[in-house]
Amino acid sequence: MVIPLRVRDNATNFKSADCMSSPVPRTDWPQSIVLHKLSRVLELSYADGTQYRLPFELLRVYSPSAEVRGHGPGQETLQTGKRDVDIVSVMQVGNYAIQPSFSDGHDSGIYGWDYLHFLGQNQDALWSDYIARLQAAGVDRDTPMPAAASGAHQCSSH
Repeated sequence: MVIPLRVRDNATNFKSADCMSSPVPRTDWPQSIVLHKLSRVLELSYADGTQYRLPFELLRVYSPSAEVRGHGPGQETLQTGKRDVDIVSVMQVGNYAIQPSFSDGHDSGIYGWDYLHFLGQNQDALWSDYIARLQAAGVDRDTPMPAAASGAHQCSSH
């Protein structure tokens, strides 16, 4: 199975590359991935006809990276100011994931096929949870991320 990754710059310009191949098809692996730059949406299509359109902002705030999730429970960092984030590139990671680079410099999240499927299946609940966490923190989607405190540890190994 080959999954083409297509990047849509506008209605007429497509770029494509092979994204993965595997002798064992799995229904949770996307059959195609399309990056819609203008609408800021990553579109995933599956063999059973299921299709998800994941906003770049959702992908960024739910990045599976240690920078966002931390190294354990309670270490998560609430992401703010990501409404207009873009994906500037996407790299294939082996036969199991993609690694997008975002316009804010974040590029350490590795999105496995199962995690992308999870995001698609739970998009509405995840979005509601994100908005609730923003409200509880007294911030909104446009509030800039606070600058890291001087001398604070920042994880750069992930």
